[in-house]
Amino acid sequence: MPLASLFGADRAGTRAQPLVRRSEQPTWQDPESGYLRRNLSPPDWPSPMQLVHVHFPPRARVAYETTGGNRALHQQVWVLQGRIDILLGEQPYTLKTGDCLAMVFDRPLVYSNPTDKAAEYIVAICTAPDVSASSKGPR
Repeated sequence: MPLASLFGADRAGTRAQPLVRRSEQPTWQDPESGYLRRNLSPPDWPSPMQLVHVHFPPRARVAYETTGGNRALHQQVWVLQGRIDILLGEQPYTLKTGDCLAMVFDRPLVYSNPTDKAAEYIVAICTAPDVSASSKGPR
């Protein structure tokens, strides 16, 4: 389950709306690293896609295990400012301002900011039916 999907969990009894104002977009901050994520997508709106904005502090590192289950989690990471390093399984990527990486989250995933400056990026998350290995791209 993507972390972004947890933001709508406390809205029971409210009707989903297609618009969410910035002032209503929930945020979550990791107390250890200072990693701050803001869910841009309207909570509980019936869509397979979610957008998340991340402020990634200098020298921060965040690791995720695989999603498991029978649905593939597709992500695209677009760097707005700075640099982030991504390790998807054994495959390393270095992303700088303007770069965009598309991936299927089916292996351990590590984000790190090896610099002395904060990075900002957008993550587009899409939950889709399980995909065959041939459509996942090179490993």
